[in-house]
Amino acid sequence: MSAAQWRKAMNSGAGRQAWTRAASRVGSTAGSTDAGSTAGATGPGPTAESTAANRAAASQHAGLEALPRGLRPFWARWSARHLLVLIGLLVYPAVASSFFTYQIGAQSLALGLVALSLTFLGGSGGMVSLSQGTVAGLAGYLVAIFGTSAVSQISLNWPWWLAILVALSVSVAFAAFIGWLSVRTEGIYTIMITLAIGVAFFYLAQQNYTVFNGFQGLSQVHPPTLFGVDWQRPIPFYYLTLFWALAGYGFVKSLLRAPFGIALQGIRDNPRRMNALGFSVNAHRIAAHAVAGLVAGVGGILLTWYSTLISPGSVGTGALINVLIVAVLGGMRHPIGAFIGAVVFVLLQNFAVDIVDRERFNLLIGGVFLAIVLFSPDGLLGLWERARQRFLRSGAAAATSSPARDPRGNTGASRGLQPGQNQGPLRQPH
Repeated sequence: MSAAQWRKAMNSGAGRQAWTRAASRVGSTAGSTDAGSTAGATGPGPTAESTAANRAAASQHAGLEALPRGLRPFWARWSARHLLVLIGLLVYPAVASSFFTYQIGAQSLALGLVALSLTFLGGSGGMVSLSQGTVAGLAGYLVAIFGTSAVSQISLNWPWWLAILVALSVSVAFAAFIGWLSVRTEGIYTIMITLAIGVAFFYLAQQNYTVFNGFQGLSQVHPPTLFGVDWQRPIPFYYLTLFWALAGYGFVKSLLRAPFGIALQGIRDNPRRMNALGFSVNAHRIAAHAVAGLVAGVGGILLTWYSTLISPGSVGTGALINVLIVAVLGGMRHPIGAFIGAVVFVLLQNFAVDIVDRERFNLLIGGVFLAIVLFSPDGLLGLWERARQRFLRSGAAAATSSPARDPRGNTGASRGLQPGQNQGPLRQPH
């Protein structure tokens, strides 16, 4: 994308101006057409009114199509597959058992939120961070410390909404601090800095008994009972995680279409050019870490409520690597890939022991991860896109190789022509 296009995209009124120009262009065209048709009409009537209504609807549709996809209203970007997926997610508990609803569905949605924060940083910002599991674990610890748990001498028993608010606020600040430390580096150095922060927090939680209760952690951390609903039960908790997963996904998708998201993707592709255009590269990267910290914090609280426990094992090196595996499995450049990877990872985690020994089920997960990375760097969504493109190319090749037919349905061979003979122009029936 050229520098002029970036400047145009960064204009705060770009969407509004584009809408106005498209609407005025379509309106002027429709007005001239209506004027010509009115001049030739004999008088008003039901036919003229219906024609004007059809033209107005067509003008509105043309105005939406004239806008860039990112500037259209959200309802104009929905398709049939989005509605089918949403309906499937809503009716899933009705056809699935409690195990699949809670252990598979709810856990995948909560883990997908944490991985979504990494796909936002890595796919859109070009910053692969191994500290997203640490931010999620910190949020889980804080909601147990400021809220309620089995360790009454540590938990402060604040109201649930205040404990959640404090936990998310501290998680965002901590993520911004991690970003401030790591944005001046790139590549392997960023990974090593974020990994060092995660390992340091793991040892702090394991060795501190005053605040984190050491290696035992904090247990019996339950979601609040709100509106008379026990949100710990499988079906209510599934819908709770589904709501926040949809909210996080919609928030990230909308942010990527906003000027901030466009600037962040430009910084990912060419930070020097974006700096020359007047954008603060480090400020955008730190803000991206803060946004990712908010998404990861929500996912961390949900995971803590899911397991009713937060311990050093939740923020260990294995947990940090698992978030990266989930993001890469689905596709780092696609927000929806975080949830696809989470479903695959949770299924492998629960059923790999039925295929291999319990001590070696991580070997199966690592093998699947290695195979996907080797054959599709863009994850499962990359495999799907390659298969779809191959299917479309084969369909187009089959369509172009089919014999030509005249309006009567006869091929060249049926009209007595030889394979290399020129058929000439087809006659139109009188």
